[in-house]
Amino acid sequence: MSESNKNFKIIAALLGISFVVFALIYGGISLTKNMGKSQKVISTESAEKKLDKLYKDVTVNFVEAKKGQVNIAPPDLKESLPDISKYPPQVEATTSSFIEIFSSTEKAGEGKDGWLLDVARNFNRANIQVNGEPVSVRIRGIASGLATDYISSGKYQPDAFTPSNELWGKMIESNGVKISLVEKRLAGNVAGILLSKAKYNELLEKYGSINLKNITEAVAENEIAMGYTNPFASSTGMNFLVSTLSTFDNKDLLSDKAIGGFEKFQTNIPFVAYTTLQMRESAQSGVLDGFILEYQTYENTPELKKNYVFTPFGVRHDSPMYAIGNLTDEKKEILNKFIEFCKNSQSQKLATEYGFNKLDDYTPEIPDIGGDTIVEAQKLWKEKKDVNNDIVAVFVADVSGSMAGEPLNKLKQSLINGSQYISPDASIGLVSFSTDVNINLPIGKFDLNQRSLFVGAVESLSANGNTAMFDAIIVATKMLIEEKAQNPNAKLMLFVLSDGETNYGHSLKDIRGMMEAFAIPIYTIGYNANIKALETLSQINEAASINADTEDVVYQLGSLFNAQM
Repeated sequence: MSESNKNFKIIAALLGISFVVFALIYGGISLTKNMGKSQKVISTESAEKKLDKLYKDVTVNFVEAKKGQVNIAPPDLKESLPDISKYPPQVEATTSSFIEIFSSTEKAGEGKDGWLLDVARNFNRANIQVNGEPVSVRIRGIASGLATDYISSGKYQPDAFTPSNELWGKMIESNGVKISLVEKRLAGNVAGILLSKAKYNELLEKYGSINLKNITEAVAENEIAMGYTNPFASSTGMNFLVSTLSTFDNKDLLSDKAIGGFEKFQTNIPFVAYTTLQMRESAQSGVLDGFILEYQTYENTPELKKNYVFTPFGVRHDSPMYAIGNLTDEKKEILNKFIEFCKNSQSQKLATEYGFNKLDDYTPEIPDIGGDTIVEAQKLWKEKKDVNNDIVAVFVADVSGSMAGEPLNKLKQSLINGSQYISPDASIGLVSFSTDVNINLPIGKFDLNQRSLFVGAVESLSANGNTAMFDAIIVATKMLIEEKAQNPNAKLMLFVLSDGETNYGHSLKDIRGMMEAFAIPIYTIGYNANIKALETLSQINEAASINADTEDVVYQLGSLFNAQM
């Protein structure tokens, strides 16, 4: 063998060995680069790389923000409420002499949620008379919190009101409205906490029994992922709020002791749902170990009874009946006749068939609470619900050509008026989109200065061009992730206001996996919209989607911001 061939073989062998060593080292690095990292961290890192890549494809313009005029007066509830025609009666009066009743929705809905509607129809067919004339009732099914707002603000007042529980009546009374409790119970019901069977058994073994006090302690110790509904709108949510406060100090719900206990408890609440449906979807996805619900709904939902254990709490939900204002003697008599009809054996048998009257042995476990205390508890909740978390949100506004005219005008009005409900401790930014994406306002603490810039930025929006909604979500998400890097305690959220019709730029498919990894809720508000498209977007991380028509968008946004910001 020649010397040159020998050298060549040696070199080739060395190169081969070098390649193997390099491959082993590279492979080792590849195999071990994620060692010690959770799947969540790996997924987030991958999502951040995807975000950077997508962001480079988007045309982003930076718009100089100019200040607008801020209304520093408290929000005008009466002005924000839509005309009552937005909520038409489910049962109409059949005679000239009648009373109108607001009813909570668990008994004025469809099917087994329509007990009071069935009773009212029977009443109107029964030819019941007062002063020799036939009488009837009109029933308007409307959520207890919303009904309370109509009555308290003076926007619209019925003759009578039957909420889920007495807490609402006390609140109305504290607002100076004349209201009289005529009947404490039309049909029996209670609020309760639903715990998955596995979690129920786990807590039972540790605590020996299951009640609200033990559950709140378990939440405070981060032993259970618990969800509840907005106490400004939900009867069960408000009951849960005051009941939780009472577990820390049943003599004074607003004492330092109660507030301190609530802060620790609230630290471990994953989220507060805008609606009961949103909360149930989160529970079904496995995010929550427990959530709150009325027993009548639990009774009528077989899958819930199969998978969850019901533990009652708080004041009873017995559908009390109140007279509103100064009723005439005739209207008082019609109301009394209707209450008698609701309580007769036939109506009560129907109530039992529909899931009411099941837990009559449960007695309230909290002391009597005044209306002023309930109002202050709501304010406390608004202030403390995001303890140890800094709310950071970006609003994403559709300014494409399809939003021109009334939709954009309504979007502007709803954002400006709704912003009055945003806490000054939150950090807020604004992005708008058509063919390109504009950063109209970088994220900043929502103090008076930022709020003025926000108003000015919203007022300057104008509509034209295509609809690159997902491009805008990419840009807004980039802003949020950069903020999170600076503030690890940031609780991120997006609000997308659009008609839902995307025709330019990236698609839902491009961002879905990335947004799932970031777990940023995307609340959508639709203006004359493709609601299904917006609902699909919100469902990625189980946020609420609002169909905000021209009548109630301001009120809807106010309610949403109260719940989330």
